[in-house]
Amino acid sequence: MNHKLSAEAFGTFWLVFGGCGSAVLAAGFPDLGIGFAGVALAFGLTVLTMAYAVGHISGAHFNPAVTLGLAVAGKFPWAELPRYWLAQLVGGFAAALVLYGVASGAPDWTAGGFASNGYGALSPRGYRLLSCLLAEVVLTAFFLIVILGATSDRAPAGFAPIAIGLALTLIHLVSIPVTNTAVNPARSTAVAVFAETGALGQLWLFWIAPLAGAAIGGLLWSTLLGRETTGPAAPGAAPA
Repeated sequence: MNHKLSAEAFGTFWLVFGGCGSAVLAAGFPDLGIGFAGVALAFGLTVLTMAYAVGHISGAHFNPAVTLGLAVAGKFPWAELPRYWLAQLVGGFAAALVLYGVASGAPDWTAGGFASNGYGALSPRGYRLLSCLLAEVVLTAFFLIVILGATSDRAPAGFAPIAIGLALTLIHLVSIPVTNTAVNPARSTAVAVFAETGALGQLWLFWIAPLAGAAIGGLLWSTLLGRETTGPAAPGAAPA
């Protein structure tokens, strides 16, 4: 079990450091900045690379919402959920701490939002609470559906990390202007601690919405989409 928890902590560290680091360190330069699209791709790449690196150890959740959604779908034991959540939070916080240490070395640097999530005044485009709630719930639900489908026994073998990483990229392309993209309570919590805004006061939404969305996604998969069919498996898929 310690190997699984370590893998989850390292994977979540990489997600927060790589994804939020791209936003904090590389997104805002007028000539060399990577922009929203670059940040979206960075988040997708963190999951893709770590899923291949440690997915065979822990399942590569890196996200409390993903762990909950898998448990709801019957793909993960409920008893292990608290320890996975703790490992993810520890990895995320460690990454945010290291990122703060790197970023604060720049002259005249201030933490500002520090890649945190928010609604209203803290939303990148000023979206209201209900808009942000809907976006986070829907996007997390579909993220779980992609994860469950891509890791199904009947899906093409070996491609799940690519599908999941691209799904997370798409999610960020859609929702960075809305909430700065959460869909992951560990990621949201880690950077909110260091933000110089009211991000901590809004953190409740970025736990409730992703967890609710993940539970919905897991339930939809287990009741409507995850039943085995009698037709042939997809090309390259392992036998059911």
